Amino acid sequence: MNDKELASQIIELVGGKQNVTSLIHCVTRLRFHLKDESKAKTEDIKSLEGVMTVVKSGGQYQVVIGENVANVYENILPFLAVNDVDTDQKIAANEEKGKTSFFNSAVQILSSLFTPILGPLAASGILKGFLVLLTLTDIVTEKSGTYMILYAAADALFYFLPILLGFSAAKVFKTNQYMGAIIGGALVYPTMVAAYNSGGQLNFLGLPVVLMSYAQTLIPIIAAVYFLSIVEKLLNRIIPKSLKGIFVPLLCLVIVVPVTFLVVGPITNTLSQWLADVVLAIYGVFPPVAGFLLAGIWQGAVLLGLHWAFIPVFLNNIATKGFDPINAMLYCTVFGQVGAALAMFIKAKDHKFKELSLTAVISGFLGITEPIIYGVTIPHKKSFIMASIGSAFGGAIAGFSSAKMYGGFASGGIFGIPMFISKSGINSEFIGFILSLIVAFTVALVLTLLTVPGVKATELKSEQ
Repeated sequence: MNDKELASQIIELVGGKQNVTSLIHCVTRLRFHLKDESKAKTEDIKSLEGVMTVVKSGGQYQVVIGENVANVYENILPFLAVNDVDTDQKIAANEEKGKTSFFNSAVQILSSLFTPILGPLAASGILKGFLVLLTLTDIVTEKSGTYMILYAAADALFYFLPILLGFSAAKVFKTNQYMGAIIGGALVYPTMVAAYNSGGQLNFLGLPVVLMSYAQTLIPIIAAVYFLSIVEKLLNRIIPKSLKGIFVPLLCLVIVVPVTFLVVGPITNTLSQWLADVVLAIYGVFPPVAGFLLAGIWQGAVLLGLHWAFIPVFLNNIATKGFDPINAMLYCTVFGQVGAALAMFIKAKDHKFKELSLTAVISGFLGITEPIIYGVTIPHKKSFIMASIGSAFGGAIAGFSSAKMYGGFASGGIFGIPMFISKSGINSEFIGFILSLIVAFTVALVLTLLTVPGVKATELKSEQ
């Protein structure tokens, strides 16, 4: 079955295009919002060649495709398009409201905010990590043109994160995306940054402005764009239709940007600092126990979609403190899954399953765990448990060694490892971090080899 045929089958089995209110995709999943999930034929979708499984989480109907998800997504869009109108906007405009719980709504918002930038975010973080490694080994210097250009490429997303999130948040809150980006741009505008760096004082119409650094921040721009959505809706109600094109965006800028600098920014930036302090205080009570518990349940949280609640925490710690210990404890969970999958590959008697598990192991080393989870460990539940046990011990070691992620975000895999090296160089924290990966991988591998039977051809056929 080619990608177009698979796309057609998926749309038909989720209840047709009339049952789809919105669709986005992440690294491995098609994320549908359906009007009526009961119309979707879940078991039939799971049985499609090219589909790993279906997950219902956070109000989303998620069809797990794997690495080919972008191609399938592109082939689905023509089936949803109407009269060449932008499909994403057309579908989003028809989205029904008020039918999800507060928790599901929160997960949907976080997912919609961060899914579009997770790939570039991880790529930027990995590049920053490699640059640290290159400078520590004296391959390049920070004053060289090569370093400066690559660092600009790596740091641009983080420095201008308010602009990108402003655009993304505006789409989520159903307001003008370019206005959202402009408000983010105002927060990191050079003259405002210079005023903050110089320690100067500003006022707006006689009101004092609390100057802060908004580069790399998350919460201020999200709150500001939400405020923008309220102001824009209000202005659209009271301004005559013939004047809306100019005066709605004009008044939005005049109202939202000053209020953001005067009220929204200082309050939310302070809340960001408090959030980071609270998270690190909880972590600091006994890091090994925190690492054991969090790493042990993390892949289960990913299955349920609960991991979206942690991503803003990781990024907020980086923005406010310059480091994050939480993702350092969780990073080993990918290697725990890889260890279990490798054990399943070694023990498998079925040729097709061997090929599947080997491909999953390779993708796991690159940081993509869905092929492992849905193709190898979840179908053989005991191996998933063994992977989680290995991950728990790895997380405990990362917590004990005070391992930290610096200057970015890494989604997993071998290429993100340099991100855990501090600028001072390789130290006990990084050695402990590496040890956590080795322990998670080895414990999961050994436990799976000892406790989980190998897959036979008859077993694989019965599962399919």
